[in-house]
Amino acid sequence: MANPRGEAPAGCGSLERVASEYSENIDRLRATLGQIEAVLNPEQLRARVDELTAQSADPNLWDDQDRAQEVTSQLSHAQAELDKLTGLEERLDDLEALLEIADEEAETDASSAKDLYGELREETTAVEKTLDELQIRTLLSGKYDEREAVVTIRSGAGGVDAADFTEMLQRMYLRWGARRGYPTKVLNTSYAEEAGIKSTTFEVSAPYAYGTLAGEAGTHRLVRISPFDNQARRQTSFAAVEVIPLIEQTDHIDIPETDIRIDVFRSSGPGGQSVNTTDSAVRITHLPTGIVVSMQDEKSQIQNRAAAMRVLQSRLLVLKQEEEEREKKELRGDVKASWGDQMRSYVLQPYQMVKDLRTGYETGNTDAVFDGDIDGFIDAEIRWRATGETTAEN
Repeated sequence: MANPRGEAPAGCGSLERVASEYSENIDRLRATLGQIEAVLNPEQLRARVDELTAQSADPNLWDDQDRAQEVTSQLSHAQAELDKLTGLEERLDDLEALLEIADEEAETDASSAKDLYGELREETTAVEKTLDELQIRTLLSGKYDEREAVVTIRSGAGGVDAADFTEMLQRMYLRWGARRGYPTKVLNTSYAEEAGIKSTTFEVSAPYAYGTLAGEAGTHRLVRISPFDNQARRQTSFAAVEVIPLIEQTDHIDIPETDIRIDVFRSSGPGGQSVNTTDSAVRITHLPTGIVVSMQDEKSQIQNRAAAMRVLQSRLLVLKQEEEEREKKELRGDVKASWGDQMRSYVLQPYQMVKDLRTGYETGNTDAVFDGDIDGFIDAEIRWRATGETTAEN
């Protein structure tokens, strides 16, 4: 996409030149919207909104709470996407009207025209941002990209700093979900003894959550002065992020009872303390693969078992997909690795920088990143996976 930022060209000598630049920018924005509409198909999206609206009006829908929440969530996101598309057409029309008024003012009142061009610049930038968001959405065309996501974070090398880093990453992703209005639900947390957490698993319940977050999977590295070291030495620690699509009933991942072992135990909190007096927590071990899933967030053993089975099925679905991809690569002789062991570094000392080692995207605002401002990284990842583009940001 061209750079229609709407800013006055450097060294422009006349308002006529400014007007010409804005006119070209609006044309580029309109062409980009046309490309996006060709992929997202507003008419098909409108039909989807109508279908979900009819489902949400069914008085029996709320007999199944999970299904009702899924329908209302899908309706909310589909309507928001449709509103963005239809609203952009109107906003582009408004930009052209504003440009026409500014051009007329330029003939009689240069000062007033400059003010109007300033308004035009601000609105053009805002429209471009919305178009960029929708353009990213068109790149999510993978088999499971439209699914909701299950994210697991595990502490790696680095001792207590790694456990603390894992908790920092959990907060980062949960804050990111809150910024976007995506419902999140922590399914299981294993607390470390001194501080932080050993591992955590949570759901992100929004359409295309998996496709959006898939690029976050990999090894994350933190460099900082350790708050747990009385000599204030610099410490490097690691955490692994896993992102899998949430399974649906149509996936048909059958798991024979003979292939699993189910253990029950009491849920525990920080420091190993028991948080209830019954054996409600569930651990399921898939014997053929060795995959282990633990759940303790729900109140009953039945609910924890259902949640654990859902996550286990999701992981087996991903495993099946990976096996199919390996077979395809063997057939075509492709031996390239898809991800490196370390995909992102968070450096807090001796300087502050977060950098994705695959895309080249980086920022010096580490506080904002850990507060959930990671859309720049996610967008760069999606473009990188789709097109191979790399982008450096400071």
